[in-house]
Amino acid sequence: MFAKSFRVKSNTVIKGSDRRKLKADVSTAFPSLSVEELSELVPNKEELNVVKIYAHKGDAVTLYVLHKNPVFFELEKRLYPTVYTLWHYPHVLPAFTTWPPVLQKLAGGADLMLPGVVVPLSGLPEVKKGDCCAVKVVSNRAPVAVGTATMSSAEMRSLGMKGRGVSVLHTYLDSLWAFGDKSGPPSIPDVDAEGVEAMYGEEEEDEDEEATEGVEEEPCPNSDGDKATDAPCPGIQELSLADREEGEQGKEEGEEYPEDPRSQQEQMDALLLQCFLQALKSKVKKSELPLLTSSFLRIHMFSCCPSGKQLDIKKSSYKKLSKFLQSMQQQHSLVRVKELSKGVESIVEVDWKNPALRSFRTPEDPGIEEAPVEVGGVEGEKPYHPPEITTLYMVSSRLEPLFQDAKKRKGTVLQPAEVREIITDYVKRNELVDEKNKNYVIINPILCDCLLEKSEYQEVEALKWDDLFSRTLYKMQHCHQLVFPGQPPIIKKGHIEPIDISVASRGSNKKVTMIKNLEVYGLDPMAVSVALQRRVQASSALNPVPGSKDRVLVQIQGNQVQQVCKLLLDKYQIPCKYIQGLDNKVQKPGRKK
Repeated sequence: MFAKSFRVKSNTVIKGSDRRKLKADVSTAFPSLSVEELSELVPNKEELNVVKIYAHKGDAVTLYVLHKNPVFFELEKRLYPTVYTLWHYPHVLPAFTTWPPVLQKLAGGADLMLPGVVVPLSGLPEVKKGDCCAVKVVSNRAPVAVGTATMSSAEMRSLGMKGRGVSVLHTYLDSLWAFGDKSGPPSIPDVDAEGVEAMYGEEEEDEDEEATEGVEEEPCPNSDGDKATDAPCPGIQELSLADREEGEQGKEEGEEYPEDPRSQQEQMDALLLQCFLQALKSKVKKSELPLLTSSFLRIHMFSCCPSGKQLDIKKSSYKKLSKFLQSMQQQHSLVRVKELSKGVESIVEVDWKNPALRSFRTPEDPGIEEAPVEVGGVEGEKPYHPPEITTLYMVSSRLEPLFQDAKKRKGTVLQPAEVREIITDYVKRNELVDEKNKNYVIINPILCDCLLEKSEYQEVEALKWDDLFSRTLYKMQHCHQLVFPGQPPIIKKGHIEPIDISVASRGSNKKVTMIKNLEVYGLDPMAVSVALQRRVQASSALNPVPGSKDRVLVQIQGNQVQQVCKLLLDKYQIPCKYIQGLDNKVQKPGRKK
């Protein structure tokens, strides 16, 4: 929370009533404090300041400052002690122990991961989920971080000490610590930690590597400090293109791979680099730049992954795509990545003459590349094939008795034709066809419970076949299936989101057209933006969609709904029913609806 500098809103001396309230709140929140200790932290006569600040993410926080040092901070009506307070009263909070190198990661904004927790001989401190707790380093009882437990101690042990352990809010060396006198932690011997260093010494490096997550680290996690930018990453040194080519040829001939002596992380680093180089060399065109990093991974890198293998960045030493691309930029100058809009990174330049890229040969012979189809005037753009969209239905808990004979349980996904076949079979097997009029089906107790409303129980005795089928589909959970060429089917619950086209005013009656949900249909927002920009000769921009992490909004000047529709319908061949906002076209003067 305080990894970056904050903004001070106000700084005032605390009132008498507020002082008494703070003293009562501290006593309630930290019952282990004695009366004397409480009076030292919240004295009756000494000056105590209330500082209201805004953290860099916009959170409103209240600080309580005594003797120029913040002693408590209040976030969402909950009090937390600072490291200055815990250095004098370390017994206030239960503390987890970790290794000293982890402190730098915590100060950078990372959370404490359970693999990095050192378990003393006395065991883990007992905490519940959400409890306030501290973090200390081996051999020193003085805490260096404050946060909340993400799970109880029992859950930590049951999960084998894996996952996120403490959500860190404040650390030694962060901006909140810098708001005080910037003194260092005292050396307080930790009796519980005796013998821990000897027991864990051999595993220290491994624990430190897994101890943190969610912070921008150097591309090579095993390197130290400033040496990270000078020392080349082991993945690029160990990757032998010739050896890899031979391995692919052996695979084609039906030979089995020998057991790889490298660790799983090293193998993933090599696979990541291979897919990266292959994507740059055989997939990415200069006309596509700038290219969203997320699109580069999803569309280009994943398609370069050899069959039988799965590309998983989290299993590599980089953990994140941004760190990997940063390494490729800083250490090897292969690409240049830039943040064109807030929170959205794009590859803006590729060094096509880089020796590593020029000498790279794809593991499999690409043969003659398919000539790019130029549609809509965008030169060099690869042809787009729309997904095959199928409406599916999932068996709900209410309809499970109706599908029980067909051995279709709750959650089974079915095609409409399969649903029709199962219902028809059920009706005939139970002899529910009306003998007088075979267009009707007699309602038995199961059909009554599954398909009828309560008000219809006494009134409806039979249904037409069409009504029976439509009611069944209506009561089921709607799903949809997307099938992209060369990719496995993707099944999602609910109706598919349409591509949304809207027009908004931007002062002085200026209009802008906004398009979102392009990613749902496998469309690259950057490619669509460039195509529109060239088609209508107007400026365009990419903005993140509020409330979504991986969606991007294409914005172009003017009311361009008609041109957007032509692009989506004619070039990308998206069916009209999956486009929303077609009625926002510019109306020609003199025409009335």
